[in-house]
Amino acid sequence: MSRESILRIAAIALEYPDDELLAATPGLRAAAADVSRPAGRRLTAFLDRRAAMDPWAAREEYVATFDFHKRAALHLSYYRDGDRRQRGATLLGLKRRYREAGLELTGGELPDYLPAILEFAALAPGRAADEILARMRPGIELLRATLHEQGSAYAPLLDAVSGVLPALSAEELAEARRIAAEGPPDEEVGLEPFAPPEVMPLAGAPR
Repeated sequence: MSRESILRIAAIALEYPDDELLAATPGLRAAAADVSRPAGRRLTAFLDRRAAMDPWAAREEYVATFDFHKRAALHLSYYRDGDRRQRGATLLGLKRRYREAGLELTGGELPDYLPAILEFAALAPGRAADEILARMRPGIELLRATLHEQGSAYAPLLDAVSGVLPALSAEELAEARRIAAEGPPDEEVGLEPFAPPEVMPLAGAPR
């Protein structure tokens, strides 16, 4: 199965597990079964686990994973730009890229939301998608590192995504290490590092 299919399954699985998404889990599981290993194994394991969960437990797990930890933000421009004015420029640039590709965001989500980025890359593959993925790659890897550090069930989804992307460039790796050490801009001095530098690159995390 193509990279686009893997990105699309991961994009949907990373959305908040409301009733509609949970009802779609068997269909996603069937699609993931057609994905070659190792991505298919990672996707199906996550979806099998979710299918067996109580709906409220699935929602509580999602909120606990992504809504209370700056190091597990799904809005990827935050890692690089923090809450500075520069983030607004990044968001506008992403929105313009989506519009040029004939895609519009729905549901009020910001354009740096990881599921939206993966959906864009799946539905409009090409240079624009590759450039967005490259720009957001340090954030993707930092999120992946954090989820592994936390032992999160969501980590295999990021492994599946990372596994179909090009290897980190020297520039992307340097940026990821910088953010891991310093945190997003305007973080208060004295806070613990945004992510342990030793996780960049991800020691022990499967590809």
